[in-house]
Amino acid sequence: MKLLAIDTSSVACTVAARVGETLVQRHAEQAREHTRLLMPMIREVLEESGIELADFDAIVLGNGPGSFIGMRIAASVAQGLAHGAGLQIIPVSSLAAVAAQVFAESDAKEVAVAQDAHMGEVYLGLYARGEDGLPESIVAERLQAQKRIGELDRKGRDQRVAAGKGWRRYPGLMAVNEAFFSGQSKVLYPRAEYLLGLAEKLPAIEAQTITPAYLRQKVAEKPATRNTN
Repeated sequence: MKLLAIDTSSVACTVAARVGETLVQRHAEQAREHTRLLMPMIREVLEESGIELADFDAIVLGNGPGSFIGMRIAASVAQGLAHGAGLQIIPVSSLAAVAAQVFAESDAKEVAVAQDAHMGEVYLGLYARGEDGLPESIVAERLQAQKRIGELDRKGRDQRVAAGKGWRRYPGLMAVNEAFFSGQSKVLYPRAEYLLGLAEKLPAIEAQTITPAYLRQKVAEKPATRNTN
């Protein structure tokens, strides 16, 4: 498949295209610069790929969960590009993309990805390595307070790692769960290239039906009012 992937759900602004065996990518980690960086990065990737946008099979969107503003930027750009080129969009979890990179670069069997959700919480995803080497979700992605994560209290510690910026943003979360990990990965943010493999297993949908995975529907809702593990 010929796929163009973008993700701005975190500090990272990341774009990648795969055409046959050729992978072209751009990646920058600059807070609050996505609006300035994203379109030039897309143009560079398209030019280097050597094909027109309309010749791609679909656009892959890193759909969060993550920054509200960041997710809206990527979704809006993806929808605009898709509409203009007559393409569909494949939404992919940005947390799963982090897990995919961890599995590609290590022998870990499980990974817990945490990204900063503010208000003392993280967006949490737990994944196992599938037979194809790609992440398979163990539990539904959710908001997680700085408390013990019940699903980690089982076998597998020796080959389970933590990944994502959330663990560093909230060291208290790591402190109460550290006994369930063999280590902490250096992978902090999603990279667009790791959205591509995940996208090949997912259906494409019409651009206008995209809904970013906010998880927190009410930004002003107090964490204490929700039931978290």
